[in-house]
This record gives sequence, structure tokens and C-alpha cells, in this order.
Amino acid sequence: MPGRTHTLVLLRHGQSAWNLENRFTGWWDVGLTCDGLTQARAAGERLAAADIKPDVVHTSLLRRAIRTAEATLEAMGRSWLPVRRHWRLNERHYGALTGLNKSEVAAQHGDAQVRTWRRSYDVAPPPMPLGHDFDVSDDPRYAELSDDDTPRTECLADVQARLLPYWRDHIASDLRAGRTVLVAAHGNSLRALVKHLDGIGDAEIAELDIPTGSPLVYELDAEAHVVAQCPLEDRYLR
Repeated sequence: MPGRTHTLVLLRHGQSAWNLENRFTGWWDVGLTCDGLTQARAAGERLAAADIKPDVVHTSLLRRAIRTAEATLEAMGRSWLPVRRHWRLNERHYGALTGLNKSEVAAQHGDAQVRTWRRSYDVAPPPMPLGHDFDVSDDPRYAELSDDDTPRTECLADVQARLLPYWRDHIASDLRAGRTVLVAAHGNSLRALVKHLDGIGDAEIAELDIPTGSPLVYELDAEAHVVAQCPLEDRYLR
């Protein structure tokens, strides 16, 4: 149908245990806090109030995103929806910073260096050494990943490079098929997708932060392009 738009909802997982402890999390699998579950349920209630009804859900292989999707759908009465999980939606790999307290890292390396590691587009933290306490290379959920696909560290450009094939082949495909899509993922995987959707510059992306548990709604055309450009803040369901 000419002029028909398709709805995409991006949802950063609710507060995790390491969000609360101010630690770099990356690919390490931590759960949600009680507040994080409350945020996820509230996101579902806001979506239901706005009469936005997802037909399919995409999420990462990390339980903080998986549990957020489950709690959000439960609050909407749509727990029966198909959920597709993929490592390409995982959070950015924080390398050797994984598990460290952000304030302590800033005290050691300086606020400017930590901001560069956290927010820049093309600067990755130091790589995670083999045998690191939070190394997930032997985790069975990643058994099929090649050495080239298994990161030791990532910058946002790396996240975007591994995410966009999944966007094109699966998420955008669902949108073109007329489905309303919910993506429950992470701060950096969603930053990478928003950068692509809104054409945000490499320098400007450093200023973008996506809050936990706040649905971000896009309307896209038949080619999965954003229909109307508007300030990002206007797209959040409040």
C-alpha cells in the first residue's frame, strides 16, 4: 500500500546488576536488578497505552536483554510472540575493561581517556587477554562463531559493522513484510543502529546516550528508511 509506514521500537534493557555497580559489562552475562525489571514492565505498559503491538521481537544472547523482552511482552499480554536472538545484537565488547568499575578506571587513566573508550566511534579499549576472568570465548552460546567474529575488544564502528548485516537480513526484512518490530538490546548496539537510521556523524555520536527501559519509536517506509526526521527525544514514549 503506497504511503504505508512500519513501526520499529528500540528498547535498551532495564538496569542491570553491573549498571548499578557502575562496571563495564560488555559481553559478560549479568541479570537485571529489581528496578530493571520494573523498567521493562513499565516499557510494556507504555507501549500498550500507545496501542503499539509488536509482531516479532529481536534480542541479543544476553539475559539482561532477553529478560527485558520477556517482562515487556508480559506487561503487554503478548508473551506468545516469536523472539529471535542473535549475538550480533550483543552489547559492545569492552575488552580488558570488562568487570572494572568505571570510576576507578577514570581515576587511573583520566576522565578524557575513559570518555574516549566509552563514547568515541572508532577507538576501542585494550583487548581482553586470553584467560581473563570474564572471557566468554568458551561459552557454548558462541560455539559457532569463527575466530574472526569473536571479539577481544570493540569500538562502536566494530559494533555497527557486525550489527548491520543482521539489520538488513532480519530486522528490516520483518519491517518490509509489514511487521511491527521490537528490538530489545543494549546501549551500544542500539547507538550503532540509531547512528545508521538517523545518519548521525562519527563525532556527533559521542553525545548520544540511550536510557534504560525507555521505548524509542521509529516509523519507516517500505524500504526501511526513516519517514520523518525529528529530534531523538521526541521519539521516546514517556
